[in-house]
Amino acid sequence: MLGKIILWVSTLAFVSYGVMCLLDPTLPAEFAGLAILSGDGRAELGAMYGGLQTAYGVFCLLGALRADLYRPALTSLVLMMGGLAAARLYTAMMFDGGLGGYTYGAMAFEFATAILSFIALKKSA
Repeated sequence: MLGKIILWVSTLAFVSYGVMCLLDPTLPAEFAGLAILSGDGRAELGAMYGGLQTAYGVFCLLGALRADLYRPALTSLVLMMGGLAAARLYTAMMFDGGLGGYTYGAMAFEFATAILSFIALKKSA
């Protein structure tokens, strides 16, 4: 049950945020304090924050709906969200630059999702 909840919440989070970022690539730039300096920058943010996150949300949805993709989807959440959280924590500690709510909120979401996905994965073994 825990795994299904995590997959559904991840689906909602990734698809909704991904579609918003695809429609408006300036959105993640504003949240993270980034500047878009060219069309390439806009395309990059649209692809990574829009396309990739939307597609990943669809994979989480498939994991919630299909038994054969349940464990792979949870495993990907452990690895991807754990990797994001660890990298964000590392860079936050290495480069003190006045972190804001975006970074702390993202880190909390990433760590929580990775840990809960790991627990759900272990319970399903």
